[in-house]
Amino acid sequence: MRDSPSISPLDAPRGVVIWLTGLPSSGKSTLAARVHAQLLQRGRASCVLDGDEVREALVPPPGYGPEARDAFYATLARLASLLAHQGLVVLVPATAHRAAYRAEARALAPAFIEVYVQVSVEECARRDAKGLYAAVAEGRAEGLPGLDLAYEAPRALEVLASGGHDEGAITEILARVDRAQGEAS
Repeated sequence: MRDSPSISPLDAPRGVVIWLTGLPSSGKSTLAARVHAQLLQRGRASCVLDGDEVREALVPPPGYGPEARDAFYATLARLASLLAHQGLVVLVPATAHRAAYRAEARALAPAFIEVYVQVSVEECARRDAKGLYAAVAEGRAEGLPGLDLAYEAPRALEVLASGGHDEGAITEILARVDRAQGEAS
């Protein structure tokens, strides 16, 4: 039997959590998908933990009340950290409307890049495919960050993006990943 070379965890690239925050329908998932595609083209081990998709995968599904949101974002931060500690670049497009949620994720991650996808409430409502903004406006739903639930915009962000198609933000995110993983840009 041949000996296979052992790979030490010290040889693995440093993992990074990229948390994309912003109002619902601001373009977080779009931007994450575009960055993910670029990372894959560069041969970087990466994954996307989309907040909506993770919610759907959890059993039982988490609710939207204050305690349920606290638990959900703690779980999401821990999942992202777990994967990043294995050397992955983990993109997390999730509203995380409270700064405390993002601070917890930052504290757990080996490296952290906070991206604020900044789009006006009016623009988010215009592009809202799920009808969340209309539902809140019509009184059929409640608890939407940016409308009837406060959204705490980041104060210590690394990248500011104007929607999901901001090429400059994509370039900056990729450069920050390179620096976080100790590679030349």
